[in-house]
Amino acid sequence: MERTLIVGLGNPGPQYVNTRHNIGFMVIDKLSDKLGVTLSQQKFNGLYGQGRISTGHPVTLLKPQTFMNLSGKSVAPCAQFFKISPPQLIVIHDELEFPFGTIRVKVGGGHAGHNGLKSIDASLGTKDFIRIRVGIGRPKRGAVSDYVLSNFTVDERVWLDNLCTQTAEDIERIMNEGARKAMNVIHARDPLIPSLTIT
Repeated sequence: MERTLIVGLGNPGPQYVNTRHNIGFMVIDKLSDKLGVTLSQQKFNGLYGQGRISTGHPVTLLKPQTFMNLSGKSVAPCAQFFKISPPQLIVIHDELEFPFGTIRVKVGGGHAGHNGLKSIDASLGTKDFIRIRVGIGRPKRGAVSDYVLSNFTVDERVWLDNLCTQTAEDIERIMNEGARKAMNVIHARDPLIPSLTIT
C-alpha cells in the first residue's frame, strides 16, 4: 500500500501559532491527535511523524519549519525520501478566495499567488498533487500580508476546532475514496457554519 504524505503549511515560531496562515499546521495537529501520531522527528527542514489511518493506509505527517515561502525545501526532500508520487501528496493551506469555514479540494492547477504552493510547485517540478483549501476569507480593508499573519477573530475561534476536525476527517475520506469522489461529497454538503453563505 503506497504511503501518503500529508503536509500542513504554516510558519514556525510561537508568534505565528494562532495566525490564519497557520491553519495547515492546525489541521495537521488535529490529524496527528486523531491518529495518535507524534510529530517529534526532525528532518527535511521540518517536523514529521508516521502512522496509519483506520483502514491501515500508511501516512507521513509533515510540518515544514522553513517559513511559508520556502515550504518546498521541506516537502520535496521528504517526498523524495519516502518515494511519494504526486497523487499521494496532500497539502493543506489557507485560502483567501473562500469564506472562513469553507473546505475545498483541488487536484493540480495554479498556486493563485500562495507562496507556500509556489515554493512546492517549483521544488517538486509538478503541480499534480492534492490541495486542501481551507477558507480564511479576504480582509475588508488593509494588506493581505498583514491579514494572513493576524490571529483569527473571537467569533472565528469558536468554530476553529470544528473546522480543523472536519478537515482532518475529509483527508481520511480522500485517502479512502479518492480525491475526485470525496470532492463531490465535500463540496456538496451544507456549510460547517450555519450562517455561512458560499458563492
